[in-house]
Amino acid sequence: TITPSLQDYLEAILNLSEGNRKVRITDIATELDVAKSSVHQAVTQLEKADMVVHERYGPLELTGKGRKEALKVRDKHDILVKFFTEVLEVDGETADSDACLIEHVISQETIDKLTEFFEEYIKEC
Repeated sequence: TITPSLQDYLEAILNLSEGNRKVRITDIATELDVAKSSVHQAVTQLEKADMVVHERYGPLELTGKGRKEALKVRDKHDILVKFFTEVLEVDGETADSDACLIEHVISQETIDKLTEFFEEYIKEC
């Protein structure tokens, strides 16, 4: 099982890597506002879990398994933000912050139901 913290790292790597950008330890540290030593520790754990590939002093990449997990986390985040902002009318910053917290503990079943609800809500509007 990947911890919520490691899920945040995966999501950050995914977001940073889009557009064929090479992702480095420094980029992740800046994105998550953490020390580079923390990123090194997380990357080591993600390598052991076969979620990232990282050559010493080089860029890192998500493996297929890591990309799948990162997309799952980001999809949860996105649907939660949309629901909070468009249905509940929560401001964007609060919605993003709350989604970051909730995305790690909400079940897939609840996300699926929330997605269905949201799709119906959009149709009705």
